Amino acid sequence: MGELSRRTVLRAGAMATAATTLGAGPASAADIGVSADAFPLSAVTLLPGPFQANTSRTHSYLLFINPDRLLHTFRLNYGLPSSATPCGGWESPTTELRGHSTGHLLTALAQAYASTGRAEFKSKGDYLVAELAKCQARAPSPGYLSAFPESFIDRVEARQPVWAPYYTLHKIMAGLLDMHTLAGNAQALTVLTGMAAWAKRRNDRLTLTQRQNMLDTEFGGMNEVLANLYQLSGNPEHLAGARHFDHAEIFDPLAANQDRLNGYHANTQIPKAIGAIREYHATGETRYRDIAVNFWNIVTRDHTYVIGGNSNGEYFKAPRRIASELSDTTCECCNSYNMLKLTRQLFRTNPQVSYVDYYERTLYNHILGAQNPQSAHGFHCYYVPLRPGGIKTYSNDYDNFTCCHGTGMESNTKYVDSIYFFSGTTLYVNLFIASELRWPGRGITVRQETRFPESPSTRLTFTGSGQTALKLRIPSWTSGVRIRVNGTNQNVPATPGTFATINRTWASGDVLELDLPMVLNREVTPDDGSVQAVKYGPIVLSGAYGTTNLSTMPTLNPASIRTTSTPLRFTATASTGPVNLLPFYAMHGQRYTVYWRIGSAAP
Repeated sequence: MGELSRRTVLRAGAMATAATTLGAGPASAADIGVSADAFPLSAVTLLPGPFQANTSRTHSYLLFINPDRLLHTFRLNYGLPSSATPCGGWESPTTELRGHSTGHLLTALAQAYASTGRAEFKSKGDYLVAELAKCQARAPSPGYLSAFPESFIDRVEARQPVWAPYYTLHKIMAGLLDMHTLAGNAQALTVLTGMAAWAKRRNDRLTLTQRQNMLDTEFGGMNEVLANLYQLSGNPEHLAGARHFDHAEIFDPLAANQDRLNGYHANTQIPKAIGAIREYHATGETRYRDIAVNFWNIVTRDHTYVIGGNSNGEYFKAPRRIASELSDTTCECCNSYNMLKLTRQLFRTNPQVSYVDYYERTLYNHILGAQNPQSAHGFHCYYVPLRPGGIKTYSNDYDNFTCCHGTGMESNTKYVDSIYFFSGTTLYVNLFIASELRWPGRGITVRQETRFPESPSTRLTFTGSGQTALKLRIPSWTSGVRIRVNGTNQNVPATPGTFATINRTWASGDVLELDLPMVLNREVTPDDGSVQAVKYGPIVLSGAYGTTNLSTMPTLNPASIRTTSTPLRFTATASTGPVNLLPFYAMHGQRYTVYWRIGSAAP
């Protein structure tokens, strides 16, 4: 059986299982306030290119990793035997965050299965779920499931030092939900529902003041996963459980569009905003939507580096401090993973080009470049240093397991989830990534062939026929766009920062070509006009410095920048001498600078 047809059959079987499970309870609810939606992972396939290469490396890691090693601390916590070698790093038996990576692994396996239909991914995820269910069945408190004792939750409630137990529970719950919805595992929903009931009972017995004080400890996306479960189950207990994690100290200023983020741990706050937009989709309460939108606007406008990431030393700093906040610990990768999740939900709510422009910036310049291409298993950055002379460092197979190792597994198994969106018969082409979309229920296939960003164009070929309003993102960074259908120029508005619409009845063999001219440009830091970054279109360029650990920021002569015969490679002259400029996503194994001293204003 061919890969595509095999995947379709496997996917259909999994979804039939999920549908049977859900049929026993209330029907899942449609999201409120959504104007466009993404296609299922099974509908889009990556074609050869950098995203496919990253995905392939992570798939290799998922097939390599020994699930019994990740189950080791769960089994010990419930008095079950385990002869597995303990993991190191953040999964060691003495680390209080132990267990979080198992949740990330469940999500990554579910996404890999949904995208490929390969049974190996599902069987490993099914094994993890079954073994976790055995642990949960032995819990003194019904439904509790973790690799650490429930006394960690006592410590949260008593405001005693402890490292983020609800954060870890969220990862496990999210992984179980993904194994159910993406891989059709009915047992995962049973285990998850038990965890949700436990969390509801645990928090019901607290006063509102006690709960709000407890929320000062990082809790991940507990409001998000419980809202998602509510949308699936229709059980109001799950929505009430989600609201238990509405953190007033963060939500109240955001609802008033006030930036009080300075000094807060960045990745603690981003999942709260994701939860808020999902609570809006569940309830229609516009305050939740305003919290999420205001948070996104504040962070992307006033707290974001040129590569799309945020945070220095994991914390938000004062607004618009960029040049003065360059270090080895900028741009924690989890933050961008979560900002992209938030951006995707906001685009569903209100399909605007500004959301996708940010998504593209962060996807190419941060997420794509955070995986080590020399690693067969897709080892991943924790921080992405932006100080002059910084160098990327990466995770490993078993002795690291940071949060960003976990979200890296997820990011690199879901690149297809935001390339295309749809609304009725309208198709949004958001990202220029080599891929093929098979539109469920319409018999239409759209094949996008592109070498973007190395070549500033893309080509869409249609198979099947039907009326479709094709909405092509015209990025804010381009001008002079040209659109051709079957070789004929299309005289349609194509203003940067908008969607160009081609509404027609498409037929098999129709070809649309989109040219998106790219030029050199510079981004000025808001706190120092002489500190700038160089971009080509949306692609951040970095200066290659080999083994030289810079002690000061080099001064670049922008007039000296010259193209080379290799796409996206440039030469220039800096105060340090001649320097090669290359895309930051391709900068690995050597020191670099992203920001420069530049005397002249950016054009």
